[in-house]
Amino acid sequence: MTKPMRFAWLLAALLGAAPANAAETQTFSGDYTVSFLGFTVARSNFSSRFDGATFQVEGTVESAGFGRFFDDTDGTVSTSGRFADDKTQPTAFRVDYTQKKKPTITTIDFNRGRVTRTETIPTPKPKGPTWIPVAPGDLAAVNDPLSATLVKADGPDAVCRRTVRVYDGEFRLDLTLHPVSTGSASIRGYEGATVTCRATVKPVSGYRKGRKALEFLERKSRIMVAFAQLGTTGVYAPIHATVGTQIGTVTIKARRFEATN
Repeated sequence: MTKPMRFAWLLAALLGAAPANAAETQTFSGDYTVSFLGFTVARSNFSSRFDGATFQVEGTVESAGFGRFFDDTDGTVSTSGRFADDKTQPTAFRVDYTQKKKPTITTIDFNRGRVTRTETIPTPKPKGPTWIPVAPGDLAAVNDPLSATLVKADGPDAVCRRTVRVYDGEFRLDLTLHPVSTGSASIRGYEGATVTCRATVKPVSGYRKGRKALEFLERKSRIMVAFAQLGTTGVYAPIHATVGTQIGTVTIKARRFEATN
């Protein structure tokens, strides 16, 4: 998978999970588009189930439109876990994708937020001397890209004041949210208030030192994410995001976000 499409996948995953009331079983379904320089490059669909304090999220992501000229990638992604106080703790994550007829599977197991196992098939190639390896301490109190979207907060003012430690099976990054503004959104299945955060990214490990794209992402990229609360649950999810890259802006939009039960 090329780096632009890997990042599009990660963003689509980060926007995919739809939270529901932790006191009862509810299910949601949502559709998203990923665009680059105004062209659609990927589409995703996610379904979510919340039963008490536990959650399950499953989705599909596929190259679309202009994106298929550069990276023909299709796959599925899923996560499961539970809420513990104000924290989202995954128990299992899996991404299974095919690029140009070559399948890749990554699975991650967690125990109370700590990674206990990571497996990628086929086994990744040796990384070389400039690779920054993931240290054991990097894998404590982390979320996979899907569970990282479930933000439990006392109110809109608390949504953006946090740092999310994200691990996708190879790359470890810190995503820090800073408050910007409040507003509103109207999409199929949701109409109501939003809170917008500016996000800063800090690569931690699992990447090659000196990569210009990551240096730009950390030092110069403008990243904005809009969150919406589901009813009165106290759980917020992203419905829109823009990310500046060296060669243009990646935009993710929720086109549909609705209850299915």
